[in-house]
Amino acid sequence: MAWDSEITQLLENWGHQDDAARQKLLSVVYEELYRRSMIAFRGEKPGHTLQPTALIGEAYIRLEKANIEIKDRVHFFALASTMMRRVLLDHAKAKLAQRRGGNQLRVTLNEEQIGQSDTGIEMLDLARALEQLRENDSRKADLVDYFYFGGLTVEEIHQVSGLSTATIGRDLRFARAWLQARLTEES
Repeated sequence: MAWDSEITQLLENWGHQDDAARQKLLSVVYEELYRRSMIAFRGEKPGHTLQPTALIGEAYIRLEKANIEIKDRVHFFALASTMMRRVLLDHAKAKLAQRRGGNQLRVTLNEEQIGQSDTGIEMLDLARALEQLRENDSRKADLVDYFYFGGLTVEEIHQVSGLSTATIGRDLRFARAWLQARLTEES
């Protein structure tokens, strides 16, 4: 694909500290980043103070500052999706700190994701549970980030991680059940 090769070249130039490549990359991938930001906002309360464009901008800035070697297009989108989730989480933590414990951001995850279709899960509770999973099994936590929050397909995760699609499926099923049990325990 011409698009893939253009992105790969821009990422390679990014790695060589080419600021023009970083700016060009943003214009080339913006539409896909916007789609992924909408995935990140799924289940957020209406009227969220952070907008998708601001989310993209903050995540992109964090990627620039992270000084991570980005391998290819799939790896870039996986990292960008993870950064978007972290920005939303940091935003939720800041709001919570302002209100001293009130009005946490609510995230309702559908059945294909973590919990039951009508269960509201606090974003910060989910973040804590995901960190507990990360302490026990960082690979499974990364897969949750990529699949549920980043919108990557199993095939894209395979490309990023090198894991077989069967292992990815098994790990995602385990992680979903583990997180659901942990969140049920806490509520």
